[in-house]
Amino acid sequence: MTDAVNAGGRLDRLPIGRFHHRIIWLIGVGMFFDGFDIYTAGTVLGATLKGGFSTMGQNALFVSATFVGMMVGSFMTGFLGDRYGRRFTYQANLLVFGLASLAAAFAPNMEVLIVLRFVIGIGLGAENVVGYSTLTEFVPARSRGRWLGLMAVFVVTGLPIASLVGWLIIPAFGWRAMFVIGGLGGLVVWYARKSLPESPRWLESVGRTDEAEALLTAIEREAEAATGPLPPPAPVLPVGVPASLGTLFAPPLLSRLLVGCLCLVVINTVLYGFVAWLPTFFVKQGLSVAQSSGFALLMGLGAPVGSGIGALTADRWGRKPTIIGASLLASALAIVYPAVSDPVALTLVGFALTIPIYVLVALLFGIYIPELFPTEVRLRASGLCNTLGRGATVVTPFLVVWLFNAYGVAGVLDLMIGLLVIQSVVVLFFGIESRNRRLETLRDDGAPATLIIPATLGGIGGEISRRP
Repeated sequence: MTDAVNAGGRLDRLPIGRFHHRIIWLIGVGMFFDGFDIYTAGTVLGATLKGGFSTMGQNALFVSATFVGMMVGSFMTGFLGDRYGRRFTYQANLLVFGLASLAAAFAPNMEVLIVLRFVIGIGLGAENVVGYSTLTEFVPARSRGRWLGLMAVFVVTGLPIASLVGWLIIPAFGWRAMFVIGGLGGLVVWYARKSLPESPRWLESVGRTDEAEALLTAIEREAEAATGPLPPPAPVLPVGVPASLGTLFAPPLLSRLLVGCLCLVVINTVLYGFVAWLPTFFVKQGLSVAQSSGFALLMGLGAPVGSGIGALTADRWGRKPTIIGASLLASALAIVYPAVSDPVALTLVGFALTIPIYVLVALLFGIYIPELFPTEVRLRASGLCNTLGRGATVVTPFLVVWLFNAYGVAGVLDLMIGLLVIQSVVVLFFGIESRNRRLETLRDDGAPATLIIPATLGGIGGEISRRP
């Protein structure tokens, strides 16, 4: 048995190549259907409301059931993923999601649809946690932010695609077709993901070093065949105290857990208290289902733009400055939005508002939260943060309905502004900067960052250590 595999050091010195692209596509396509189904709620609920299949109160229950399911899925997959591996949890959650989505297409009434939506939510919550965390463990530190941000683009592309598909499909075939599309897509990806490898970092962390060594050797051979000799890996770091669930509730991980929970509460509330409700807001203001879907589609185009900006800036500007800047920009635009009445101007301001919101989606869901925790507890920690985030949004639909009925869209946005400002303050004073830092150095708050630079002359790379 190999004693020191050094999975982290060996993975971080690899150039981005075909292996990484396969991993990104296998994870990314599944994450796309995750996003597609989440955002399907907006177009579906507008149609069920217009057709008399549901009421505003039932729509709120539908959204809440989604988040209760996602909360359960996030919690369960954290423990299953750290115990049985990343690959196992992938296959399980996609199967649950795909089958339940197909069943939802045949729901005889809104009550049954709400129950099935809860089951769908379990698969959605699991996918979100395990997808980002697994990619975090494969991608080199020097480009981790860019590639994890790209993964967020896969997810949020589900917003304009769901809006576009809803706009085209629902008037002709009804809202049930949306669940058929999402369910079949999930099952196709479930079959394709049988070729997804396990995370070498996880294999090493649980003592399966022979498997980790064999997998890393195969990956390195493929990389060398494409690019030539690899630079030497970073040295093996001294082994610290093994991470367990209890370490999450003691320094330095406790503060990270609290920051992660707060950030996911905020971004979930902003997403599913405003963005996901846009078609319903438009319908209640007198627009047709087709018009509301069209407006939501135009505004939703800001989602991949924002996530793309997050992907491009996370490694350049750093995690904290980008999170704080995007939060404050979104707050400023949210102040302007309710004052606009012209449909064209409303769409433009809404598009602009969507961009910083989805910069935050890329940074918080995709990049920052999974980086904060050691491999041994990464999924459980991310799962707990997601559980709290989803749990808080269980009550959001009811709060949104009350605020909208009492104060209109302005009342909903006032809540979002307050949360975004709080998030900025918390990240500024209590967050850590993880840009360009090896995952293994993030175990301790005060550890020096390690910049991993590409191979130089003769195929030899190097490292530059500095204080963050």
